[in-house]
Amino acid sequence: MNFKNIILRHIPILLLLGLSSIRIAAADTLLILGDSLSAGYQLPIQQAWATQLGERWKLNPKAPAVINASISGDTAAQGLSRLPELLKTHQPRWVLIELGANDGLRGFPTADIERDLTHIITLVKQANAQPLLMQIRISPNYGRRYTDAFTAIYPKLAQQHQIPLLPFFMEKIAIKPELMQPDGLHPTAEAQPEITDLMEQTLAPYVGLAAEKQAK
Repeated sequence: MNFKNIILRHIPILLLLGLSSIRIAAADTLLILGDSLSAGYQLPIQQAWATQLGERWKLNPKAPAVINASISGDTAAQGLSRLPELLKTHQPRWVLIELGANDGLRGFPTADIERDLTHIITLVKQANAQPLLMQIRISPNYGRRYTDAFTAIYPKLAQQHQIPLLPFFMEKIAIKPELMQPDGLHPTAEAQPEITDLMEQTLAPYVGLAAEKQAK
């Protein structure tokens, strides 16, 4: 038996298997479906926290690629309308859903917001991706009844669909006036690195980086 010939004959197969493994690893993608809070409102896109996170994770071979599909002003319904094409194009493994703030600011019926977010979660699951739902909060200026009903949407959906509920990153930013733009709604460029750190810590357990983080 000529082992050299056997090895040479199987090299193409081994190379194909190796390339397939690389493709599978490279296919791990986190899609961020959000609004101005993730799009970097009034900032160069390079300064947005999602872009900074993506650049940071490029240095970590175990981290997923980050696709920031956030658009300023988007409502849950608008995010929903864009989602099928995004899922088809990027085939993400995880989808961070950061939507609803604009719906709340415009006083949309909470039932409509819940319906649209439900459709988003369903589409993500149908695409064999993991939904990661972010809790969104709005100003109490809209009245306690509406504010409470709005806030309750997110834990309700997380429980119903058995998906993670991530904390709202703006809670730690909005209390620092120096990190907020004059409109009082959007974070400044100086806030983006802090948000990046917060979101990296929050997302790590869900994208397979928890063990590495704990080891540091």
